[in-house]
Amino acid sequence: MNEVQNPQQPQMNIDLKNTESVTNDSDGIVFQQGFVLRKVSKFVAGTDEDALLPIPVFFDPTTQKIVGQALHPDLREELAEYCV
Repeated sequence: MNEVQNPQQPQMNIDLKNTESVTNDSDGIVFQQGFVLRKVSKFVAGTDEDALLPIPVFFDPTTQKIVGQALHPDLREELAEYCV
């Protein structure tokens, strides 16, 4: 059976020995995933009401600070006070 690859997820051949660990403010290495919600005008969304756009983020579970490096560049400055 032929596999169809998702064009949005490129196949990467990464050797984990060539990576480095990311630590949080609590000197831990475990993060949680959450969402930042953005309101989208009904005129932009093309709907009868304003819509919510969930943006996935990783954060330190102890301090609740977002990993800024993983944020979309357009949001980094606006959310800087919430980031590590």
